[in-house]
Amino acid sequence: MSKVVLITGGSSGIGKAIGEFLLQKGFTVYGTSRNPENNTNSLFPLLQLDVRKVETIQKTIAEVIQKSGRVDVVINNAGVGITGPIEETPTDEMRNNFETNFFGPIEVIKSVLPQMREQKSGLIINITSIAAYMGLPFRGIYSSSKAALEIITESISMEVKSFGINVVNVAPGDFATNIASGRYHAPVIEGSAYESNYGNTLKQMDEHVDSGSNPNEMAFAIYQIINEKKPKLHYKIGVFMQRFSIILKRILPDRIYEAMLMNHYKL
Repeated sequence: MSKVVLITGGSSGIGKAIGEFLLQKGFTVYGTSRNPENNTNSLFPLLQLDVRKVETIQKTIAEVIQKSGRVDVVINNAGVGITGPIEETPTDEMRNNFETNFFGPIEVIKSVLPQMREQKSGLIINITSIAAYMGLPFRGIYSSSKAALEIITESISMEVKSFGINVVNVAPGDFATNIASGRYHAPVIEGSAYESNYGNTLKQMDEHVDSGSNPNEMAFAIYQIINEKKPKLHYKIGVFMQRFSIILKRILPDRIYEAMLMNHYKL
C-alpha cells in the first residue's frame, strides 16, 4: 500500500513541489489550500483547510481518513511571512502570524494524533525555517513563530514516541517561492526612524528569495526523511552558508554574532 500524505499549504511553493515529487514516487497525496477552487491545475487533490480554523482542519483530516483509511505522513507546511520593525508592526498582525505559523500546526497535530495512535504509526514533519535559529532584524516575529514551532516539536516528539509516531522539524533556508508576495510587511514609513534600515533590509530579503534554491531540493529531502527508519529530530536544508550560520551562532560570543548579522544587513 502506498503511504498517505497530507500537506498543508499544498497549492504553491514548497508544498506543491513536495506533493508533486511524492506523487511521482507513488505516494497517495492530499494537499490543502484556503481557496482550492483557485487552483484547478493541481496534480493531486486540494482540500479546503485554513489552519486558523479548527473546524476546517478536523473536517479535512476526517475526509482523508474516510477516503484512504489512514494518514501516514502529515507535513505542516502552511505558513506566512511577516516583516517590519517591532515598534511599527501592528500587534494584530503579530498574533495572526503566530495563529498561522505556530498554533495552526499544533491544531493539525492534535487532530491527526488519534488516527496515528490507532495505526500505531505516523510521521509528522513541521516545516520551520533556518530563521528560527536566530533573531533577524525586521523579521523578529517570523523568526519567533518558527522558533516556537521548533521547540514544541521537541516536546511533542517525546510525548508521542511510545505510540510509534515520529515528529521532526525541517528548517529550509531561502528557496525560490512566492512567499514574499503573500507575507505581511509593515510599510516603510517616510520619515520613520527605521525608514532607511528597514527599506534596505526589505529589498535584500526579497532578493534572497528571488535567487533562492529550487524547491525540488526540499521535496527530495522530505522524500528521504519519510524513508528513514529512525528520522532525526532536526534537519536544516539550504546552501552551506545558511546552515553554517547556525553553527556560528553556537560558537561565537553573542555580540560578535550580532555584529556579523548587522554587517550582513548593512545596519
